[in-house]
Amino acid sequence: LGFANWWRAARPGAEVVVLEADAEPGGYCKTVVADGFVWDYSGHFFHFADPSIEAWLRARLAGHALHTVARRAQIRFAGRDIDYPFQKHIHQLPLDDFLTCLVDLFEAARQPAVAPTSFADMLARRFGAGIVDRFLRPYNEKLYATPLERLDVDAMGRFFPRADLADIIANLRPGARGDGGYNATFLYPAGGAIEIVRALVRGLPAGAVRCATPALAIDRARRQVITPAGPIAYERVVSSAPLPQLARLAGEPHAAGAFSANRVLVWNLGFDRKGARDVHWMYFPDPARVFYRVGWYDNLLPPAPGAPERMSLYVEVGAPSDGAPIDEPALRARVLADLRAEGIVTDHQLVAHHHVVLDPAYVHITRASIAETARLRAALAADGIHSVGRYGGWTYCSIEDNLIETRALAASLGPLL
Repeated sequence: LGFANWWRAARPGAEVVVLEADAEPGGYCKTVVADGFVWDYSGHFFHFADPSIEAWLRARLAGHALHTVARRAQIRFAGRDIDYPFQKHIHQLPLDDFLTCLVDLFEAARQPAVAPTSFADMLARRFGAGIVDRFLRPYNEKLYATPLERLDVDAMGRFFPRADLADIIANLRPGARGDGGYNATFLYPAGGAIEIVRALVRGLPAGAVRCATPALAIDRARRQVITPAGPIAYERVVSSAPLPQLARLAGEPHAAGAFSANRVLVWNLGFDRKGARDVHWMYFPDPARVFYRVGWYDNLLPPAPGAPERMSLYVEVGAPSDGAPIDEPALRARVLADLRAEGIVTDHQLVAHHHVVLDPAYVHITRASIAETARLRAALAADGIHSVGRYGGWTYCSIEDNLIETRALAASLGPLL
């Protein structure tokens, strides 16, 4: 959708067709409204590093309520709430844990500089065992559902909080206010994340977006995309489908073993009354809890005039993307039990719920995936097929990153020879 908007802006007469396999556009960026609750397919919050992208989206959302939110994120550790990110707030830990983390941090800083070999190795060399064992390893292994030794050193890119020893020590001083990270402030539309998608659809000609129309194959020799409604001739294809799926559609051989990901099970839960007021989301490294993160929509959006205050949660559970069946009633019962154990739910009554499985969710960025992604994207681009986005690039990125990438792609593509 982003590419189609950029392409049409530069070439108003150009014909674009956006194929969407689902009944509505948006992919994982969808919103569910049920019993007065507004839920996304997990939280989609809009943080910007490029002012031009923010202005571009704001112009397309003119007249629509946008809330600017200063993030409040916490980590539940040993029964107390620690400010995020963990490594900058170890002084808030119980004393024994704080001292262990601090000593191990200094010990790690004294070690010779050696290039790390994996994400796990990078964490250990930078922060020491205390911080890694208490948060960074248990939390990230719950999220990714894979050992951190498998992941590339830079598996989280700019989204990993970059704190060195000086940053951490400086943050110990009373009143210190460190860098809040890439999403310290973000925007959220009153109607949910789907409003961003609708704004992009509005920028295209009527009929350009064809829903319930999957691409079944790409005939590179005839330059046709095969759909249930028949072939569509193309000059170029820009795809945000998962890269291994695109390779299969295009008949491009690939090393399937190079690609893996987790899946995330998202439970959206609505309760009859308000809960905590001072947090937007909370991380749970404790392996005794099935979820790795809980978020509060009701602290992002004010209730409608005259409506009662109610608690609206999203709860995320990471799992391997291995096709194993999910016992949804049992998992929901476990989620609710763990929410009660953490005191998030007390005598609240569940009045509405929804769930969705995101598969793939977080891709595993490994040395093998980086190499195979580069090879596949180059081979496909040589035939006018461009793989973009989080899943098309098999990477970790934001919606803003997707728009920046497709803006650059639209600008770089000249007439076909």
